[in-house]
Amino acid sequence: MSTRRHFAIFTTASLPWMTGTAINPLFRAAYLAKDGDKDVTLVIPWLCLRDQELVYPNNIVFDSPLEHESYVHHWIEERIDFRPSFSIKFYPGKFSKEMRSILPVGDITECIPDEVADIAVLEEPEHLNWYHHGRRWKNKFRRVIGIVHTNYLAYVRREKNGQVIACFLKYANTWVTRIYCHKIIRLSGATQDLPRSVICNVHGVNPKFLEVGKLKLRQLQNGEKAFTKGAYYIGKMVWSKGYRELLDLLSKYQSKLVGLEVDLYGSGEDSDEVCESAKRLSLSINVHPGRDHADPLFHEYKVFINPSTTDVVCTTTAEALAMGKIVICANHSSNEFFKQFPNCRIYDNEDEFVQLTLNALSEQPAPLTDAQRYELSWEAATQRFIEAADINPHVPESRTHQSSRALLPAFLRTRKLKQNLEDASVYLHQALSGLEVTRCAFGAVPKTLQPDEDLCKDLGLAPPVNRKRLKFKMT
Repeated sequence: MSTRRHFAIFTTASLPWMTGTAINPLFRAAYLAKDGDKDVTLVIPWLCLRDQELVYPNNIVFDSPLEHESYVHHWIEERIDFRPSFSIKFYPGKFSKEMRSILPVGDITECIPDEVADIAVLEEPEHLNWYHHGRRWKNKFRRVIGIVHTNYLAYVRREKNGQVIACFLKYANTWVTRIYCHKIIRLSGATQDLPRSVICNVHGVNPKFLEVGKLKLRQLQNGEKAFTKGAYYIGKMVWSKGYRELLDLLSKYQSKLVGLEVDLYGSGEDSDEVCESAKRLSLSINVHPGRDHADPLFHEYKVFINPSTTDVVCTTTAEALAMGKIVICANHSSNEFFKQFPNCRIYDNEDEFVQLTLNALSEQPAPLTDAQRYELSWEAATQRFIEAADINPHVPESRTHQSSRALLPAFLRTRKLKQNLEDASVYLHQALSGLEVTRCAFGAVPKTLQPDEDLCKDLGLAPPVNRKRLKFKMT
């Protein structure tokens, strides 16, 4: 038996959608495959043309999965200093306008052949499994690791009847992660507590940001002026992403922050309202369209202000620290990982926010040490992932429990009971997720139990009717 491990990374989004669940799993795949001792497959959603037009920016669309695959490989190769050796596969997906998310269609475990199914990494395991109807993950893969990216409960609580929805969603997330995953990694304590979970930030930053940080350090050491601009914030321009908190703080303390200039960069559903609110302040608040944080435009800013408390681990905060900037953020569980860095200034109340902002504008950032820079890198994040997931370097062999004869029957009975309960829970979930009326009642895109004719044609799958016959024969 081969000792090489195969990682299949399933995620809920793909480039060119610049969202965390598209970018971070891509870097994870590249760095897991870097040493060449692992086989890695990144499994991403394929959307039909009309969904691509809704999701992807700047009128970017793909006529074929091969074209999309080439785009993704080119994007990552431009940002790392080695040639990644992972492969890409696609599962059929549909975009939900109501959820603003891509949802899987059909049984996406079929993307990986049984003979190579080893370790499955489910990026957003709750999202991937809310409507999962197909092969049981734990039966197909030796180990199933879920990585929780999103604080869904915080988002739904802001909606109409949010508390009721959050209560149901909390139960649903617990249910599907318990029955389909062996281990859950929560990026921070800002996420929902889930069965068999640990808290560990397994994300790094694009190496380009670390290179900017090294450049700024050399400029400071040479006595040059490394930063020519003041404060800024970048993020999707929706109120829940920290814009409400930031503008409220700036409005309340305008008299103490006289002379402060803040540039806001983002695009989103609330852009017009954010612009109007900023105009009403006496401070100089400039609102700009969203841009890539790697744009050289951002290199000159010294202070990154991020009051958001809905993130799990804010990628832009990590990127700002990597670039050598001072970061001002709230004392919140989502920022716990960043407290180890001297340039991260944490405030507990509004008065501290004002004082830290004024101090940051008048001070120079502390230089990052090599050890601190490493902690922000994808090399360190990959090592943290391997350790948190409890993954052995070689394919595990079957073992017998070394219990005494007296304890063995009781142990087996307990284990059998737990397995029977989990089997019953899986059966119930499969029964509910197999009914169109139930799926739609709980928010699924209609007619997504199986991929439609267009998706089958794009991905080279058997037509819907033939797929149903094939499944019937297999059962």
